[in-house]
Order: sequence, then C-alpha cells, then structure tokens
Amino acid sequence: MFDAIAAKLQKIFKELHGEGHLTEAHIDKGLKEIRLALLEADVNYKVVKTFMERVAAKAKGAEVMQSLSPAQQIIKVVRDEMTAILGEVARPLNLKGNPATFLMAGLQGSGKTTTAVKLAFRLRKEGKRAVLAPADTRRPAAMEQLVILAKSAGLPVYYYPEEKNPRAIVDKSLQQARMDAYDVLIVDSAGRLHIDEELMQELKDMAAILKPNETFFIADAMIGQDAVKAATQFNAVTPLTGIILTKMDGDSRGGAALSIKETLGIPIRYLGLGEKVPDLEPFDPARVAQRILGMGDVLGLIEKAEEAFEKEDAEQMAEKLRRNEFTLEDMRKQIRMMKKMGPLTDILKHLPMGGPLKKLKEMDVDESVFVQTEAIINSMTPAERERPHLLDARRKRRIARGSGTNVQAINQLIRQYQEMQKMIKQMGKRKMF
Repeated sequence: MFDAIAAKLQKIFKELHGEGHLTEAHIDKGLKEIRLALLEADVNYKVVKTFMERVAAKAKGAEVMQSLSPAQQIIKVVRDEMTAILGEVARPLNLKGNPATFLMAGLQGSGKTTTAVKLAFRLRKEGKRAVLAPADTRRPAAMEQLVILAKSAGLPVYYYPEEKNPRAIVDKSLQQARMDAYDVLIVDSAGRLHIDEELMQELKDMAAILKPNETFFIADAMIGQDAVKAATQFNAVTPLTGIILTKMDGDSRGGAALSIKETLGIPIRYLGLGEKVPDLEPFDPARVAQRILGMGDVLGLIEKAEEAFEKEDAEQMAEKLRRNEFTLEDMRKQIRMMKKMGPLTDILKHLPMGGPLKKLKEMDVDESVFVQTEAIINSMTPAERERPHLLDARRKRRIARGSGTNVQAINQLIRQYQEMQKMIKQMGKRKMF
C-alpha cells in the first residue's frame, strides 16, 4: 500500500536530512520533488496544488527555518497536511436503529460482494450481530457468490433465489432482520461496468426502502482518479457516507486515497488489504500518513499481535521464558502466531524505518524458512519437541524424510534453537522477563 509514493517521499526527506543547514533553496527543491512524487502517484492535480501551497507556507515559516532540526520540522508539516487531506479523525460507524442498515454500492469488479462479507465479519469480531442480504440480481451467480463466501465465514444470509426484484429483496430482508433482532443488515447492490440511469434508479429505490445508516462506495484503488469520478456520480444519486478502497495490497499508487476525501468531502472508512475475509482494516488517516512517510505504525502492529496472540498463551509463554523452559513445541507455536499476523514484509512496514531499523527494510525476507521450520518440527514426536537432546542420527534421518528436508537443515534448526536458549538464559539473569 502506497509503496511507490512512500519510497519517493522517504528518499526526499533523507536528502533534506543530509544537508547541514537548510536554506530556502533546499526547501524549494524538496517541495518540487514532493509535488512530482504526488503527481506520479496519480493524486488529483488540484489536490496537489492546494496541498503544496499549505506545506510551502508552513515549511518556510520562522518556526521551521529557525528550529534546530528544520528537516524534521518539514516532515512534521508534510505529515500534518497529509493527515488533513486523508481526513484527520477516523469516524466510527453509525449503528443506531433496529437494525442499523448498510448499503454497498459501486461499479462491477470493485470487490463489492467480498467487501460486504469482510465488513460483516469485522462487525462480528466487534460483538455485533450482522446479517447479509444479496440483492444483485443482474450479475450471473452474484447472489450465490455472496452466500458461499458468507457461509465459509460462518455468517448468516437472507437469500431469496426466487425473487428477481432487488427492491423486494431489500424489503423482505429488512422485515426479517427486525424480527430476528439483528444489529446490522448489510445489503449488496448490483454493480455495473458503466454507470447507467437504470442502475442509478434501482439504487435510489433501494435506498428509499432501506434508509441506510451508511452508504458505502466500494472503489478499486487500482483505477486511480476514475474512482473519484464514479464516486461523484453515485453520491449525486444517494448520499455516500464513506468510501471503502479495495485491492490496496496490489500495484496501487495510492493517488485515489490521497485525492478522494479532499475532492468529495466523503471520508475513507476502510481499506481492503487482501483476498481473505479478515483482510479489512479501518482507515486511520494519521496512521496511514505516518506509514507513507516512513514513521511506522506501531499501534497497528500491536493490534495485529493482539488479534493473533491469545492473552492466556502469551502469559504462558512469558512464564516459560522466565523459567528458561522454551521448547521446540513453543517455537512452533510462535511461528503459527506470527503467520496469523500476516506476511513478515507487511509486519516490517509497520515499523519506523529510521535509525537502526532502516536495514530491516532492505532485508530479503524468505518466508519459506518458516514453512520449512514448521515442517521439521511437525515431523518430530511430542517427546522430541520437548527434549531435543533425544535427536540422534537415526531420528534426524526419519524427520528429514517426513519433512522433505535433509539432516543439514535439521542440524541448523537445532543450532538456532540452542542459540535462542542461550540468549533467553542470559536475559533471565539480567531479569529482563
């Protein structure tokens, strides 16, 4: 997400840091490069113009020019203005009503159906009872797709395959959701390859019945400025309360995200970061701005860890570390928890990339090492995982065959495990735990 623009901005700031004393000429050069980086990232030119005027006024102010660290002050100015463009404060969902109703709108292929399921899944994690209603009667198998996705995630669905009128589906689903006392009803509407009057009238009629608390426009981040144009047309028919940008894990330049709030005044509410049901992240403008500028998102990393690590397991692990009882079984648990947090490259993106951590970004991360390590440990017996000293040559050959590796890989894992044990022991002596 935003990788291209982040890399360019961080390079510009690194050059500014390298200057012993910043002059107005240095600042002008830096601001020109920032402007080009934003335009290349497909940010709307009007947004870039307004943004650069505000940044230039503050960057050349006395507070920055006379500070002991002018380069850091400029980064702060850019961060503050970027946060303002993205929307400043993350806005909570409107969950009033019996039930609260959400209408999903957007063009065909934007990921609308998948996003509806992701949103219901996220609401369930937050303690809300959400039910889905597929009302896309136009695209072949669209309703069946939502039913399959919802059932795979264990989510309830109101499915009326015999009903061909989306307005009737909305009406039936709303009445049933009230009877079943659901907290939220999420309706998936029809998408189109092109906006047409018939589609818009249908959406308007559905909104009249549903009276949605939230009307979300689902936009594919890959289409850039076209997302802004499409959202403008949808907003004219039924007022949008939020944008959900999908496919932010792809080759998106990030321009739509940086333009859409400033252009339309409609906040971005969520980002779709992958194909799996849990891959929907609330949009926090300040944290996104910090990640773009290489300041990291430690809060986001903590949230990922809290989702992956059970509190009880974490406490048990801490106790084992205190007693220096860390086993290969514990190592396997750690690997599985790390995998739940997502790819290691994504985890590294949450870290601030300045100072001693900057080398991490340049690391060639080989995720297959974790797969191999887990396969080796899986091929051991419970006794061998608890007491690795039992691993003689015969046992190692058996484990190598079972894991599809070789004895050399097993010896390497044992050495790594022994090094970890030594480190844990030393930390225990220093009362680190």
